[in-house]
Amino acid sequence: MRIFWTLMVAASVFLGGCMYVSGSAEGETSLHATAIDVGQGLAVLLEYDGRYAMYDFGPDSVGVVDSLLARGVDTLEWVVLSHNHRDHIGGFMELVGRDVFVRRLYVGPDTAGGFYRDSVLRVARALGMPVDTLLRGENVSFGGGSNGFDVLWPTSYLRVGENRASLVLLGKFGASKMLLTGDLDSVGERHVLEMNPTLSAELLQVAHHGSAGSNTLSFLSQVSPKYAFVSVGAENRYGHPVPSVVRKLNLVLGDSLKLYRTDLQGTLRFELSPSMGVVVP
Repeated sequence: MRIFWTLMVAASVFLGGCMYVSGSAEGETSLHATAIDVGQGLAVLLEYDGRYAMYDFGPDSVGVVDSLLARGVDTLEWVVLSHNHRDHIGGFMELVGRDVFVRRLYVGPDTAGGFYRDSVLRVARALGMPVDTLLRGENVSFGGGSNGFDVLWPTSYLRVGENRASLVLLGKFGASKMLLTGDLDSVGERHVLEMNPTLSAELLQVAHHGSAGSNTLSFLSQVSPKYAFVSVGAENRYGHPVPSVVRKLNLVLGDSLKLYRTDLQGTLRFELSPSMGVVVP
């Protein structure tokens, strides 16, 4: 296993400092999803047909905006912030005075106040950025069409200030699907399954950095991902991802090498092909 990761890390350096999972049919447009290594947090850059968006923005002071500019990204069609915790939205404040333009900000329906939520809204107002609230049944996309992200949760306005309020998005790109869960907890997972009993996705963002309070076996088994990734800080004080969740993921995935981790591999890049799904060469 150590030899495998040594070779994979070497390959990631060769490919520009990121792990790259690739495979698509010639002539079709794929979704590219990049889990930026932000330590203990989450920031997923999405690219489709030359247009970019973000799901969460990582914590403050880790240079997410610098990472975007280094990739040549100066315009985001939209940003979805899953919930009001610093490790998911703190980096949004770094947009002030920087050369990244955001066309629209989407937030969840959790109205519980807090410094970071209030700061995000203040920044959006200062930048003249439209702000919309997402609820189950709505969709965000890259300019219309059948390819985009359906909002699965939450269903209504709430005031909890907790992980349970995380916006859950299901991306559909032809035959390929990606599930973004933020920090959704086990109660939220149960509600999502009750409303989406046939839910499945080839690629799963593991909820709450692999916490024991999320990632129930029933949820993981129903989603039945082929690949999963955890955005997590190296040697973090929470012990994420916890061993019990790693065991469940390995069981569901059927292969421990299909679980990708930013603490071990750095920034991760995946390609979702409409006709071929997620393909590993």
